[in-house]
Amino acid sequence: MKILRLAVAVLCALVAVTARSQEEKPPVRIAIIGLSHDHAYGFLPRLQQRKDVVLAGIVETNTDLIQRYSHRFHLDPSLFFPSADALLAHTNVQAVAAFGSVFEHRQVVEEFAPHHIDVMMEKPLAVNMKHARAIEAAAKKYGIQVIVNYETTWYPGNYAAYDIVHSHELGDVRKVVAHYGHNGPKEIGCSTNFLNWLTDPVLNGGGAVVDFGCYGADWITWLMDGQAPTSVFAVTQQIKPDIYPKVDDEATIVLTYPKAQAIIQASWNWPFNRKDIEIYGRTGYVTVPNPDLLRVRKSGENQEHDVTPPVVNGPNADPLSYLLAVVRGEIKPSGPSSLQVNLTAMEILDAARESARTGKRIELK
Repeated sequence: MKILRLAVAVLCALVAVTARSQEEKPPVRIAIIGLSHDHAYGFLPRLQQRKDVVLAGIVETNTDLIQRYSHRFHLDPSLFFPSADALLAHTNVQAVAAFGSVFEHRQVVEEFAPHHIDVMMEKPLAVNMKHARAIEAAAKKYGIQVIVNYETTWYPGNYAAYDIVHSHELGDVRKVVAHYGHNGPKEIGCSTNFLNWLTDPVLNGGGAVVDFGCYGADWITWLMDGQAPTSVFAVTQQIKPDIYPKVDDEATIVLTYPKAQAIIQASWNWPFNRKDIEIYGRTGYVTVPNPDLLRVRKSGENQEHDVTPPVVNGPNADPLSYLLAVVRGEIKPSGPSSLQVNLTAMEILDAARESARTGKRIELK
């Protein structure tokens, strides 16, 4: 009994030391680069609610955005800087989160990589493959981590579907159908600052084909273990040229793999918001109609049944937890957030735009 009590005491002491060491970790100092992306409205309150991270500064020059965010989130004027150089001269930053245009992602990485500062940006990785390769080169040269944040990355249903597929419960994957989008960024009330670049073919790289095509390209690449398709064929349309005169608002992308096909339906014309996916294997299927629900049917079953996915905790629970774990060296980026998966996704998007432009199927090496 004495030995048992001693073992319990030692175990309790170890737990207490571990808990104390977690509490004693200094907060990670993060800066926000740009505020024109409306997703910053969701990121800032998440950041302010936590004790393991501190907002070190914000780089923004648009006075309207500065005033709006300052008022809404009670931000001290001293947090704002006119440039990356000014931020770096006055703060000790460990990571930055980019909330500007997609075109600016390359510049952000190239500015902060030499200072060994990790970068997270909102999807997609870049406007084209040239920018994506420049980002890759800077990350490798200076040994930083680059993370791409997709809302769908943190869906419990997507993790559960991935696990079902990779446990071989459905047989080999034969077809994937991904639906992403809404009834249009202007229609759902995106801010003017956001719309100005989201609907610009240079600053965003395209319309719906990029805005929502990237979700499917990223997720399917992860599902296929990083494998690139052998070919890409895409059709884009301007159904609402009066609202979006510069970019497409409708896109369908078909990916061909040696033994499977994937279809990405990206649209600013859905009647409702959609971010759902269907995966069909040789002996069964799983669909993810919403973040917290699966519908599964396997060989021998007469009908599909609903499955509630387990709650996701730890680094994979949300983008901020993931970023902090990466900065602290607790994990290395993998899956949908990783640079490697997003390089392949960018290759798919480049091919999709070229296919839509030429009307031809694009073969990938």
